[in-house]
Amino acid sequence: MAELTLGWFGLGLALLLLALVVALRARLFWSQSGLPSGQMLYDDTGVGRIEQPALYDHQLGLVGRPDYLIEENDGGIIPVELKSSKSPRAPYEGHILQLAAYCALVEAHFQVRPAYGILQYEDRAFAVDYTPELEDDLLLLLDEIDRDRYARELDRSHDEPKRCARCGFRDNCTDSLS
Repeated sequence: MAELTLGWFGLGLALLLLALVVALRARLFWSQSGLPSGQMLYDDTGVGRIEQPALYDHQLGLVGRPDYLIEENDGGIIPVELKSSKSPRAPYEGHILQLAAYCALVEAHFQVRPAYGILQYEDRAFAVDYTPELEDDLLLLLDEIDRDRYARELDRSHDEPKRCARCGFRDNCTDSLS
């Protein structure tokens, strides 16, 4: 009987140690991920999870799915956008505006204005402040998109052959670089 009790105790101890190792590895992964500390509210990375619903702001006509939303201990909600490429010296304007759109969606959906968002590249993360100026830039862009929505023709807005080569509209574009 003592051997049986010792066996159960050993198994329990082994499971406890395994749980500790898993918890420590999870904490290490989280700290290396570039994500702020807090509770994950939303995960749209598709890694073993059910697809998250899109966030809507009907007033702005904006829809989106941030990769992560992290609720900080103080109640702040931080959108995180993952990029699969290596980081540029500074975040691209389009990436900053995408993150600003997620900040606006968080504010509309949760009634909490994010102080900042995070652009997480393969090798580096950038915290981008969600300032009134950035919000104004986003609103100007959304107005421009609205104005151009029904235009018959639009000018090409870049000079990047790689970007042009990956564009889904390249076959119908009169300004194609490739």
